[in-house]
Amino acid sequence: MAHAYTPGLKVSKGMTIRKERRLPLEGEVLVGVGDNVRADEVVAKADLPGNVQLVNIANLLSVPANDVDEYTTKKVGEGIEKDEILAETKGIFGLFKSQARSPISGTVENISNVTGQVILREPPIPVEVRAYVDGSVTDIAGNDGVTVEAYGTYIQGIFGIGGETLGTLEVVVSSPDAPLTSDLIQPEHRDKILVGGSIVSHDAIQAAIRGGVRGLIVGGIDDKDLRELLGYELGVAITGSEDIGITLVVTEGFGKIRMADRTFDLLKERQGLKTSINGTTQIRAGVVRPEIVVPFESSEHLIEDAVIAGKLEIDTPIRVIREPYFGNLGRVTALPVELQQLETGAKVRILEIELEDGAHITLPRANVEIIEETQST
Repeated sequence: MAHAYTPGLKVSKGMTIRKERRLPLEGEVLVGVGDNVRADEVVAKADLPGNVQLVNIANLLSVPANDVDEYTTKKVGEGIEKDEILAETKGIFGLFKSQARSPISGTVENISNVTGQVILREPPIPVEVRAYVDGSVTDIAGNDGVTVEAYGTYIQGIFGIGGETLGTLEVVVSSPDAPLTSDLIQPEHRDKILVGGSIVSHDAIQAAIRGGVRGLIVGGIDDKDLRELLGYELGVAITGSEDIGITLVVTEGFGKIRMADRTFDLLKERQGLKTSINGTTQIRAGVVRPEIVVPFESSEHLIEDAVIAGKLEIDTPIRVIREPYFGNLGRVTALPVELQQLETGAKVRILEIELEDGAHITLPRANVEIIEETQST
């Protein structure tokens, strides 16, 4: 039996999307405020300390612990290669020497005459944070990371597995109630994000993995297929760290559930655009939902005028999302068709707004977002 959930998932045809891109520790930020970044561009990097290895020189060479530093061939802070001699005895007349070799490549971090051990540290582990979406950098958080802002389509799912990935969006089914089956996965789908309908089978997921598909978006999945895919029963936990070779976003629930028409139609409109998805899900406190982000890459794709309920029109409630009227609420009073030239020289479509305090202003359509409705599947 299928089970659908109605948590008020966000499905917006056009909105400002802000993503914090943070390192797990302080590092180096590679971009500045105002920079335009690509989704796959590294915006910050750091080096995690390498793992530690202990080598008991006293035991290996059968020497007193308090004399260990006399036998080591390296000093603290020096590098060493795997299998290189780390310590050795003098032997008898230069013969019959005992040796201890390094089990890793790394550096000598400590030599202890108390324990008789040498502490080696493996090379640092590089960590890189990518922008995740095409957009611009609006804030720098010290040496920890940045905030990237984009305008585009934003859709939340009910459940997902797998982390962040990026690819071109393609709908491979004819309707939102059509299942995504293995025969629909073709060689030309490599590196793409595919949209199905009501459900995806385990065979189809495996075919997608083999074919190099980056991600799948579907209405539902059978819990049996999910268990078979992961190899274990998924309890109430945080997903997103699964290393299965693909990211899956489920928009409606468990079982065979027709994808919501508005979600399916919106994804179909966005075919061919670069799309970022993230399957990370957290059900407990601090709820995190899987997401689909489709930034508009040029003015040709800039359709700021619609959300779930329909297109932007007279009397549509909106919120201003840029200064100097940031946060103000109002309603649309006019939608001129002609493009208007801004001070920057760019020509854009505008709208006229009556704010809650009665003031009348004119803004680019990209400077507002519609006060969104809630999805109920």
